[in-house]
Amino acid sequence: MALGAYIGCMTLRIPFMARPPRVPVIRLQGAIGTGGRFGGGLNDAGLAPLIDKAFAMKPAAVALAINSPGGSAAQSSLIAARIRRLADQKKVPVLAYVEDVAASGGYWLACAADEIFVDDSSIVGSIGVIFAGFGFADLMARQGVERRVVTAGRSKSLADPFLPEKPEDVARLRALQDPIHRAFIAHVQARRGARLDASADLFNADVWVGQQAVDLGLADGVGHLVPGLQARFGDKVRLIPMGRRRSLMQRLTGAALDDALAAVEDRIAFARFGL
Repeated sequence: MALGAYIGCMTLRIPFMARPPRVPVIRLQGAIGTGGRFGGGLNDAGLAPLIDKAFAMKPAAVALAINSPGGSAAQSSLIAARIRRLADQKKVPVLAYVEDVAASGGYWLACAADEIFVDDSSIVGSIGVIFAGFGFADLMARQGVERRVVTAGRSKSLADPFLPEKPEDVARLRALQDPIHRAFIAHVQARRGARLDASADLFNADVWVGQQAVDLGLADGVGHLVPGLQARFGDKVRLIPMGRRRSLMQRLTGAALDDALAAVEDRIAFARFGL
């Protein structure tokens, strides 16, 4: 082979040899739930294509940018399980970076990662289960409004807000909450293991800030996504944002209303943490 041809072949191959590492970044922002007609909010059905695509890239790692006050326990479990299943199958490390908050279901998602990093001001934890509602029984009585309900099954009107609170309803709700709480605790213990501070009461739904979470083993360090990934994979690492795309029709129709309603829901959820 002539020297010129040999050099030409080398020139063509060098770019393939020098490909920088790629890290897809999945943003988990907002409340966790079933979402609206076009997949608003965080849910397994909406995130599945993004998660699957991220792990199919043969990445150096997958990064999770988390900013969620929680929501549905079932959706949190489904999303986290999908991430872990693919991470184990593809042998790809998962790194979570918490922004304002990873609480309740948001922390459930963070625990899907192999390592969790927080900001000094990040709120982390809330490993518990909540049922919240309102009671209008006195208001109904003052207004002379009579509540009429016909059910097949005595538990069908559980925790009816228009009737006085019943001890048996409270007991039933606690019976529903307890297995969910145990599943949440088991998930955190399985993922965090010996890193957790065994002497601390971590499962009472309390929250901690930044370095406090690191000291208790709920997180691995204080750090931010871009500099953290550059320090690990080099300055030339390619960070690939993973986002859901909507068709023109979705953008012009009810998606805008869904987004507005989701924003209100998120604002209420984040307000619990003063955000």
